Amino acid sequence: MIEVFIEIWESLRKNKLRTFLTGFSVAWGIFMLIILLGSGNGLKNAALSAFGNQTVNSMKLYSGYTSIPYAGYEKDRRINLTINDIDILKNEFSEIDLISATGYYSGKTLKYKTLTSSLSINGTMPNGIILDKKTIIEGRFINNQDISKRRKVIVIDETTKKNIIKEETAVGKKIQIDGVTFLIVGVYESFQEGMQDDCYIPLTLGNLIFNSNSPYINNISFSVNGINTTKASEDFEKKIRTRIAKEHNYSPEDSNGVWIRNNIDDYKTMMMVMNGIALFVWIIGLGTLLAGVVGVSNIMLVTIKERTNEFGIRKALGAKPSSIIRLILIESIVVTSFFGYVGLVLGIGVMEIFNSILVSGATTDEFTMFKNPTVNLGIAVSATLVLIISGLIAGYAPAKKAARLKTIDAMRYNK
Repeated sequence: MIEVFIEIWESLRKNKLRTFLTGFSVAWGIFMLIILLGSGNGLKNAALSAFGNQTVNSMKLYSGYTSIPYAGYEKDRRINLTINDIDILKNEFSEIDLISATGYYSGKTLKYKTLTSSLSINGTMPNGIILDKKTIIEGRFINNQDISKRRKVIVIDETTKKNIIKEETAVGKKIQIDGVTFLIVGVYESFQEGMQDDCYIPLTLGNLIFNSNSPYINNISFSVNGINTTKASEDFEKKIRTRIAKEHNYSPEDSNGVWIRNNIDDYKTMMMVMNGIALFVWIIGLGTLLAGVVGVSNIMLVTIKERTNEFGIRKALGAKPSSIIRLILIESIVVTSFFGYVGLVLGIGVMEIFNSILVSGATTDEFTMFKNPTVNLGIAVSATLVLIISGLIAGYAPAKKAARLKTIDAMRYNK
């Protein structure tokens, strides 16, 4: 077998241009497929990352201003969501699974020992950690006892722990927020490394000490069950809007009174766009791969035609037709496998370099349009196998025909 590979090496070395053209067709096809698929995945991953801090099957209601006069009221009237709205949604809509609410308290000063930091505080409820997709890395989140007893507890983000607490364990430490002492009960993972996120306290306590015990809240978020289509989502949103409008006495046709962010529709729309991009990329990628297949096939046909005279000499020296066919097929496998691997490595390398440039050039809080351009290794290997098999198929029939020529006819071929 070693002799076969030595013979193949000598043949490739003597026919550098032919080897290069065959290899280039293979490497270019794989390289472009990797670039296209990696770019498509990079766009998709960036979009999913931007959507990552939102629960997919959820909706969020925000306080707003009316845009339509109604029942004697002028437009531009402020509609404030209240804690009572939470009970209405929870008790009257069986589709709602988890529910939470948020009160925003911005411009607060956090102090720990001699260190201070300006930040925003979110009053929240126990389900907020699930709906906001936060990950606790130390301690716990706000619980029902904290809500009912208005405990002075706080959950900080990982960046605040590193920059302000600067100790191995933050849980159990006491900090001050605008002069009020809080006990740290948990730390959650920051959405982006180095970027400071909001801290969480019980909503009931936050409204008491930072909002003059007001019942008003900034938004209500909830997840839903059994709503899987765009129409069902739109119908449910309309039901929510109608009920809230009735409670606050504004027109149910006024979408500005309470603004609803429908993550179900947003996610479906985003995935439709991403799937369209993926389909387009696959069409272009398969076209490029097909061009590579045609290139390899053509070069194999020309190669065998040019070497028919050589095959005649081999037969004259005692080579069997089967050994000639085997030599051609092994040579095809060696060339397409090697250059397919080269194209694969170059494609992955270029995508990683491009990704690292974008990552290093972006700030910690900047949205990126391109992220983690991964390519399924199985797809890349399968594409290489397609080119290898194409070369074998293209080479087998003419190789078999040339090998079966009479020795004297083969030796006279092209003369």
